[in-house]
Amino acid sequence: MALSPLSAVSPVDGRYHPTTQTLSAYFSEAALIKYRVYIEIEYFIALCQIPLPQLQNFDKALFAGLRNIYIDFTEADAEAIKQIEKITNHDVKAVEYFIKQKFDALNLEAYKEFIHFGLTSQDINNTAIPYSFKLAMEQVYLPAITEVIDQLKTYATDWANIPMLAHTHGQPASPTRLGKEVMVFVERLEAQLQLFYQIPYSAKFGGATGNFNAHNTGYKAIDWKTFGNNFVNETLGLKRSQFTTQIEHYDNFAAHCDNLKRINNILIDLDRDMWTYISMNYFKQKIKAGEIGSSAMPHKVNPIDFENSEGNLGIANALFEHLAAKLPISRLQRDLTDSTVLRNIGVPVAHTLIALKSTMKGLGKLLLNEPALNAHLEANWAVVAEAIQTILRREGYPNPYEALKDLTRTNTEINAQTIASFVETLQVSDNVKDEIRQVSPSTYTGI
Repeated sequence: MALSPLSAVSPVDGRYHPTTQTLSAYFSEAALIKYRVYIEIEYFIALCQIPLPQLQNFDKALFAGLRNIYIDFTEADAEAIKQIEKITNHDVKAVEYFIKQKFDALNLEAYKEFIHFGLTSQDINNTAIPYSFKLAMEQVYLPAITEVIDQLKTYATDWANIPMLAHTHGQPASPTRLGKEVMVFVERLEAQLQLFYQIPYSAKFGGATGNFNAHNTGYKAIDWKTFGNNFVNETLGLKRSQFTTQIEHYDNFAAHCDNLKRINNILIDLDRDMWTYISMNYFKQKIKAGEIGSSAMPHKVNPIDFENSEGNLGIANALFEHLAAKLPISRLQRDLTDSTVLRNIGVPVAHTLIALKSTMKGLGKLLLNEPALNAHLEANWAVVAEAIQTILRREGYPNPYEALKDLTRTNTEINAQTIASFVETLQVSDNVKDEIRQVSPSTYTGI
């Protein structure tokens, strides 16, 4: 059976393919091969620009043609490299041989031994992978998380003056405003994004064991460290790690994973709160013709988008946690365990993208149900006890906390009349009584 969304083992490429297909350009096998070709070509061009003695006569007008090798890279090209790999049993060497074939076709045979000059495969992998990861973050992930934040900001503004009963420990607590509670998530997400922006996309580039051994042996007069820094930092837009083994140490990539996991935890918190508000009838959901909420109960409109998001965020976090814990650990100058793990970088990003789209869908369905919020406030007059005892403290009233505790910490209903009757018993001025009478669950919302 040919691979299709119906035959894919992973739901990332199956059920959720319409949502995740944009990530194929960054994390698929073909994408990885293309970015390897990109690194090899740009590296060769950088060698020409030194120039190495054997490359000083290379016609710079040919650079555009070389770049077209990766700009016009096709699935057929990727398949051709996979066919070479069947012989070499080495994926990066297959890329080198493919480019050499392209040089032959361009009548550049005299220069092709400077393709992959002095490098090991990890100089290619440890630049191609962070480069593609960086592009995916900038072009797919960050727009998606920004869309969620922008929607939350809109709701925070729209609902800025909507009073709502707060709940601490699941019990009625001092009232708040719905818009402010939404802003809690905006602030948390934006704070974590600011940290995310500060983490470099680190890359290893320094030859077999990180010391430019081959480079230095061939051309001692060249400052290869400066060359490597310029190539990685300026040409590729990454940050070259200065002291490495054969591989990148992945510490900054682990920081990216940890940061993405924290953002996902905030989103899980948001999903659960929205789910709970819907269950409390604070929100109703827009109904789409033809949709079914339950195969048995026709009336149901389930908060499935927030549930879908929560589930996918959990899977993403499990993988981010493993990547962050495993990748910085390698035996001596390297082992191969990072190689197979790195191939899965796109998987947690995909589950995160699924979650972000689901959260957005859920947020888009929300219909504010003010009568339910108001009814809940009116049914919980006991929450103004904090306000009353604070005013009484200010006035020097004896044992105000205890007086309000005796009034409200019971199993009997506390309503507006109960509070009004209590106020009449207080030995305070009429002005203070009037002040207390202005306090209600819907007005006691702070600043």
